[in-house]
Amino acid sequence: MDNNNKKAIKSGMLYTLSNFFTRSIGLITTPIFTRLLTKSEFGLYNNYLSWTSLFLIIVTLNLDATLISAKYDYEDKFDEYIYSVLTLSTASTCAWLIITNSFYTFFETFLGMDRICINAMLIYLLFFSAITLFQARERYYFEYKISAITSVILSLGTAFLSVILVMEMKDKLYGRIFGSVVPVIIIGAICYIFFIGKGKKIKIDYWKYAIPICIPYIPHLLSLNLLNSMDRIMINKWCGSEDAALYSLAYTCGSLVTLLMVSMNSAYAPWLGEKLAANDFYSIRKFSRIYILAFSFLAMGLMLIAPELLYILGGESYADAKYVMTPVAMGCVCQFLYTMFVNIEQFKKKTVGMAFASVLGALVNYVLNYLMIPRIGYLAAAYTTLVGYLCLLVVHMYLVYRLNYSKAYNYKMVIVVVVSMILITFLISFLYSNFVMRYAVVIGYITIFFMLLIKKKTKILSLVKRRN
Repeated sequence: MDNNNKKAIKSGMLYTLSNFFTRSIGLITTPIFTRLLTKSEFGLYNNYLSWTSLFLIIVTLNLDATLISAKYDYEDKFDEYIYSVLTLSTASTCAWLIITNSFYTFFETFLGMDRICINAMLIYLLFFSAITLFQARERYYFEYKISAITSVILSLGTAFLSVILVMEMKDKLYGRIFGSVVPVIIIGAICYIFFIGKGKKIKIDYWKYAIPICIPYIPHLLSLNLLNSMDRIMINKWCGSEDAALYSLAYTCGSLVTLLMVSMNSAYAPWLGEKLAANDFYSIRKFSRIYILAFSFLAMGLMLIAPELLYILGGESYADAKYVMTPVAMGCVCQFLYTMFVNIEQFKKKTVGMAFASVLGALVNYVLNYLMIPRIGYLAAAYTTLVGYLCLLVVHMYLVYRLNYSKAYNYKMVIVVVVSMILITFLISFLYSNFVMRYAVVIGYITIFFMLLIKKKTKILSLVKRRN
């Protein structure tokens, strides 16, 4: 294994662990804030989060998605490129600040937030874009340490400050929001200063390069956002708020797989870009086999302990929602798989097809929700979402095939893994009603897990300890 591969794997492993840890902090602190905030305040904060996730896509233009190709098209001027697209993101966010404040009455009504919350959201996005681009830059140079430290400081700082402000401020909703905004402003400002020193110049040519790539990517991400959220809206409409609460908590637990997927892909994408640039399809194909099997194995483990996770986060009253978690986790496996193909489309700057696939997936999910939720109930939404992700996987596999990059992955293996995991999903759901059998399987799973760790211990330690 060459030094670049070892450095990539080492940085990828440690970045994945740190990123998964920091992203899990939000889940861990959820029980604290549900007790400090009223139900109304907690609902308003989740409304704020929902709009923030949508505006993140629209306002910042998601320019970090262009780095996988820009790293090789502008290899010698990569920092200059990042600084230029950061200024584009800044210009876009400032324009939205002007628009929302000029027509604040309309936006307050439309978004269900007051002017202070809207401005806090946009200021958050202004500085968050700098952090996102900085961390992406570090990953593309396989420098995990500063990026990991940044994530940990940001997550812990947000959690700590939010608790303090919620306890001390009269308006607890503002305390929760400001607690998440202030750390981002501080760290984001430092990232801005870093890019000013590194980039120095702003070139409009870089904007012209980035915009055709990222603009088609916006409907792709918006559709994915709808794919993740429309089921809860439709459950609330047809089944009521209690079923919506059951589904939401189970979906949050099942989406731990998504946290793992995002963390792993953040490390995988830069390595993949390097291999694609070198036309090293053999290394991609070889590593992807292990990568897919490892992720699927971890997802299986989460499915097995789903009832315990639900009990910890929600208590006995949420026990019935455990049957939601297996199809949700399987949907996340499909999301993980199609993201591997999306990485290639991003590298080739073919984002129009990505947008089409995501719109199609969201449309399929909506139609199935419309047909099934009123008849079967909230559990149907978990399986319709899974079908939506399966559609996305099929379309993205086809798009990569059309790009003549199918040799990067073993298509037969991907199909076998998907079919096997779907069967395992139903089997684990069946085991939920048999405590003894499930725990026997859990013990077997843990035994296999540690056997694999022991077997690969030398290789893992050598990667972690090696200094490149």
